[in-house]
This record gives sequence, structure tokens and C-alpha cells, in this order.
Amino acid sequence: MKKDIDFGTVEGISVAVATTPNESGVDAWSVYLINNNPHPIENVLVASKGYGTIDGQEVKTSVLRHMFEYIDAKSFVQIEPIDPAIFHINNEYWVSYYIDRQIFDKKFIFVPDSITQDNLIEISMLNMQGVLHS
Repeated sequence: MKKDIDFGTVEGISVAVATTPNESGVDAWSVYLINNNPHPIENVLVASKGYGTIDGQEVKTSVLRHMFEYIDAKSFVQIEPIDPAIFHINNEYWVSYYIDRQIFDKKFIFVPDSITQDNLIEISMLNMQGVLHS
């Protein structure tokens, strides 16, 4: 008999695209995974990809995969840097992780042109300006 996997409801996890000036004073953009929960998460897998249409042409980025063994409670990790040139397509982050022996899974999609100066907010945990997706 096949047993279904229980994918729990994701709470307290966010993905943010945030900016901070680099050494040259130019904005450097990165993607972060934020664990706002009062407990750590383990065996975190993040698959990222971009896709959409620019000037009538279909565009796809490579699929990147990231693994983090452990993310403390009330903390964050940098997933990857991101190029503003792809802010005009969908940017997807599929996050899977465990709490104890239960798996949790959620897809976060930043739709085209949602990462703009007009949508930036202060993300206190990062101490940066960015776009937050929960």
C-alpha cells in the first residue's frame, strides 16, 4: 500500500529579494530565505529558476539548486545573488524543508516587474530594503 507524503502547511518562512550597496556603491541584489519560526528548519532544499517572455521571445534561466543543512530559528540565509536583468520575468523559488520528521514544501514566485523600487520595504531581519514574499 502506497503511503502519501504529508506536506505540512508552510508558516513563518519567507523569500526576499533585497538590495544593499556593494563596495563600489552600486546596488547588489540577492535572494534570501528567512525563517521567522521559533524553531530551526533542516535539510532545506531550494530550486530556483526564471521564465517568461521578453520582447516576444521565450526566456528561461538555468535551474539552480541550493541545500542548507540547518537554518536557525529567527534567522536567514542568502540563497543566491540575482541579476536585475531578470526582474522582467517570473523568478521562482521552490523551498522544501523538514521540521522533525515532517516535510514542508512551498513555491514562491516573484511575478514579472514585481521587484521594483516602488515595491521595496524595509525588511528588519535583513536590515535591508527589498521585496518580501511570504
